[in-house]
Amino acid sequence: MGGACSRKRDLVDESDTRTTSGRYSKSGSSRWLLFSLSRSGADVARRGQGKCPSLMELCVAKVREDINKYSSFSMLPRDISQQIFDELVESRCLTDVSLKAFHDCALQDIHLGEYPGVKDNWMGIISSQGQSLLSLDISYSDVTDSGLVLLKDCSNVQDLTFNYCDHISDHGLEHLSGLSNLTSLSFKKSTAITAEGMRAFTNLVNLVNLDLERCLKIHGGLIHLKALTKLESINIRYCNCITDADMKPLSGLMNLKELQMSCCRVTDAGIAHLKGLSKLSHLNLEGCPVTAACLEVISGFISLLILNLNRCGLSDDGCEKLAGLLKLKVLNLGFNNITDTSLVHLKDLINLESLNLDSCKIGDEGLLNLKGLLQLKSLELSDTEVGSNGLRHLSGLHNLESINLSFTLVSDSGLRKLSGLTSLKSLNLDARQITDAGLSALTSLTGLTHLDLFGARITDFGTNCFRCFKNLQSLELCGGSITDAGVKNIKDLTSLTLLNLSQNCNLTDKTLELISGLTALVSLNVSNSRITNAGLQHLKPLKNLRSLSLESCKVTATEIKKLQLAALPNLISVRPE
Repeated sequence: MGGACSRKRDLVDESDTRTTSGRYSKSGSSRWLLFSLSRSGADVARRGQGKCPSLMELCVAKVREDINKYSSFSMLPRDISQQIFDELVESRCLTDVSLKAFHDCALQDIHLGEYPGVKDNWMGIISSQGQSLLSLDISYSDVTDSGLVLLKDCSNVQDLTFNYCDHISDHGLEHLSGLSNLTSLSFKKSTAITAEGMRAFTNLVNLVNLDLERCLKIHGGLIHLKALTKLESINIRYCNCITDADMKPLSGLMNLKELQMSCCRVTDAGIAHLKGLSKLSHLNLEGCPVTAACLEVISGFISLLILNLNRCGLSDDGCEKLAGLLKLKVLNLGFNNITDTSLVHLKDLINLESLNLDSCKIGDEGLLNLKGLLQLKSLELSDTEVGSNGLRHLSGLHNLESINLSFTLVSDSGLRKLSGLTSLKSLNLDARQITDAGLSALTSLTGLTHLDLFGARITDFGTNCFRCFKNLQSLELCGGSITDAGVKNIKDLTSLTLLNLSQNCNLTDKTLELISGLTALVSLNVSNSRITNAGLQHLKPLKNLRSLSLESCKVTATEIKKLQLAALPNLISVRPE
């Protein structure tokens, strides 16, 4: 968040200088800032550690501290009132009372998504920004149809976000029909909106992005988008009411670039209606009941960069159509009945950066077809029949940053084939087949930030390898035979934000003492261990901790609650409760 007046927005008339108020007067702005900065604020600047805060930052902080002293900010330059507003929102200090000070401040951006207490009586202040208002987010609010009436005065607004607003219905949509400058509109999970209400969209001729995810009553409503020829992105994910018939109105939206349709009821027949959308670059059909027959149409989307066919029940038949999608950067084929035969058709997709083959029926020989995908950064092979021999085909993928080998047949010998992939940052292994010897083969991967060794057979001796992974941010070492002695090799990984040591039943309170210096930790799981209430005191330095799990330990919810209240103010997820 910050000052908004430096951004170029065509619809805002900056010639309205309001010289009597000094709103755009540089000297007026400076005088107000100097007046507002108290002596104590100046002392803060002198005492500050690290980077010295700017004069603006000091003043905004001072205003937040003394917010009850001000009745109006309308005389301030817009960029200053915008920063004050944003700071109050960020610090959760904006209230019904302090909001009134922003009446007629010509704010451009009001982002109150998930902010508590937003309701209809806030809309009067919001609408008072008039033609200056360009974007508004009141997601998760209690605003009703009556509150939306007031937006009619904000005719220049371009971006509206009303996600999870349960009290907005078709009647509320009618009040938006005159906002013809809208380019982005979002109503995620608005269960009261129906196909009839979408009639109000017909006048939004400049709409570019429309998000109706999880709106379950809009079957038949897409007909009202037919004339919105500037539309580039439509999100109707998880709208299980959407069928093949809803696709026909989209056939004329020739500027459409992104279409999100996860878990809709669209079949091959519906995809056929999209045949002429030559600019489509992002298509998500995850969980739709399509077959490989739809690939005939998809093969014509020559601009396609992202294609998600996860859980579509595809087989090898028809997958040869994928070979022509030469611009593809992201391809998700997870949870389909495809085999090594289909991978032959991927070998020429040399621009691929991400490939998901999770739970597909592929093995070592199929990986030979990936050998030439030198731009690949992410590879998902979880729950496949890939083993150690197949990894030799991946040894030349030097741009690979993430690979998931969980629930595969890869053993210690296979990990040696990964040792040259020095760009790897994330590695998931089925550690039931990985021992200390295999882990030692990875010590060259010093750039690792995420390492998941679920079901580990790693011992205390093997944890010596962790000393090489100084950049680790996430470490999951579950279900192994690690003791306090092994944790000594983890205690210096100060970049860790997530640590999961669950199912290591020999860990004691000493472990909590050892990791007490990992002050960046946000999530900690030491469930199913021998930790007791006495050990909880060692967690006091972990001020950033938000999630703590100590299930099946010798601790009580009462003692954890005491710790939370006394020393861990950010802790929001606790087990046991």
